[in-house]
Amino acid sequence: MITRKVRKWEKLPGKNTFCCDGRVMMARQKGVFYLTLFLIVGTCSLFFAFECPYLAVHLSPTIPVFAIVLFLFVLAMLLRTSFSDPGVLPRALQEEATFIEMEIEAANGNVPAGQRPPPRIRNVQINNQIVKLKYCYTCKIFRPPRASHCSICDNCVDRFDHHCPWVGNCVGKRNYRYFYLFTLSLSLLTIYIFTFDIVHVLVCFFTLWSVVGLTGFHTYLLSLNQTTNEDIKGSWSGKNRVQNPYSHKNIIKNCCEVLCGPTYPSVLDRRGLTQEDSPVPVASAAPSSSSSSSSPVPQTTKTKAPLIPNKRTPDDAKPSIAASAQKSPSPKEENPPAPKAPPLASPEMDVETSINKDKTH
Repeated sequence: MITRKVRKWEKLPGKNTFCCDGRVMMARQKGVFYLTLFLIVGTCSLFFAFECPYLAVHLSPTIPVFAIVLFLFVLAMLLRTSFSDPGVLPRALQEEATFIEMEIEAANGNVPAGQRPPPRIRNVQINNQIVKLKYCYTCKIFRPPRASHCSICDNCVDRFDHHCPWVGNCVGKRNYRYFYLFTLSLSLLTIYIFTFDIVHVLVCFFTLWSVVGLTGFHTYLLSLNQTTNEDIKGSWSGKNRVQNPYSHKNIIKNCCEVLCGPTYPSVLDRRGLTQEDSPVPVASAAPSSSSSSSSPVPQTTKTKAPLIPNKRTPDDAKPSIAASAQKSPSPKEENPPAPKAPPLASPEMDVETSINKDKTH
């Protein structure tokens, strides 16, 4: 076995794609992301080619300059959201998963046959509010608060908001800030182009309503310190008298926590080194003449027949004439001994020979 060092991102489970030696992380479904990029670049290119020359001459040259700056900011936020780690949680190792299973079995006890085992849940207290931590059967971990498993990327994401196909990535703890800035800047760019655009009014009007509506929805979630996943599930809707323990009861504080808080490091360590054992390639075979001469004769497991067969000897164990004829000659048979020369005749031997002949007659 040969041990070689590889990057950890090459061995990470899940349905993600990596580029630039693990620096870029995206989902496998990237077709809608390319469509988003094409729509933004195409619309702005038409505006820069047909509207900006007229506006720069007749109104002010700062109009196209501001549009270019806003356009570059939109692209930067889009790429930062799409290419970054959204907050994927590493899966448990084999030893960790075994230890967690032992803890769960010890806590639940022996479950009788035919009964459903109790749900794997742990309770933690956050701001005097009990929050349940659910067990992920795929990642073999108890998910942190507000984390969820993305079925598209097949990973648990911390502070999971949603999987956005328009950016080609999940939106979570580490890239939600850039996603919100992307939608906000894109709304401003759409309004800006719609204000000065005369030719493509209908296209800009449709884009304006869709993008501005999305920005308004996430502004509402931001003010409540809530995620899209929690809003859809109604986790803090108040039906069960459960309030959001992550809200500061202040819109400014909630917005500052998400937009101005610290940037969380990735816990994946995608570019870290790990060791991999690879099998040694088989050496080329030697020439046939040398291999045939040096290869040992395979041994058969069939029992040898006795030298003198008897009645108790089975028929399949008795040596046959054809089998004995096919046997290769032994070294002694290959080199038979030289025949002995007959002894020289003597008078005594002649007398004995004649007496024997008379007895036979």
